[in-house]
Amino acid sequence: MSAQIRTPTHRTCVRCGREERYDEEEKVWKVTDAVGDIYCIHSWDITGEFTPVVQ
Repeated sequence: MSAQIRTPTHRTCVRCGREERYDEEEKVWKVTDAVGDIYCIHSWDITGEFTPVVQ
């Protein structure tokens, strides 16, 4: 059995709180309720909570 790679469906900026979800139909990230700071260079929380490899 080989490992499978999965992709995240949502992400949150650790600096301004902007939240986005991935739209499978359009293949793009879309802003949810938390817009955040439009001048922020978004730093997405991708360390530790999400594991892309499924055994």
